[in-house]
Amino acid sequence: MLKGGCMSKLNMQGPYSFDKETINDVITRTSAGNYALGYVDNSTFYVLYVGRADSDVKERLLQHLGEKYTEFKFSYATSPKNAFEKECQNYHDFNPRDNKIHPDRPSNSKDWK
Repeated sequence: MLKGGCMSKLNMQGPYSFDKETINDVITRTSAGNYALGYVDNSTFYVLYVGRADSDVKERLLQHLGEKYTEFKFSYATSPKNAFEKECQNYHDFNPRDNKIHPDRPSNSKDWK
């Protein structure tokens, strides 16, 4: 399932064109956050990959440039724990084809579920 169930929502800003200029323009602060990579067809954003950044969502997205995605969505998170929890929720809601394994917990977070 590419776009998620009918009740699934990413709760992110976008979609935006997945290029360096757009990433630099729309992500205006250094923050933990979440993102989804994919494409748009007939005004629907199809989720192919979900991820997170524990400290800088802009930097993490820039690391993905050159991959096959054409659009992205993102959101800021209030903490690394919140970013991890949202990434897990998005992973289970959308089952993105390019996420091969369940998201890993950040280091020093062994008690997080």
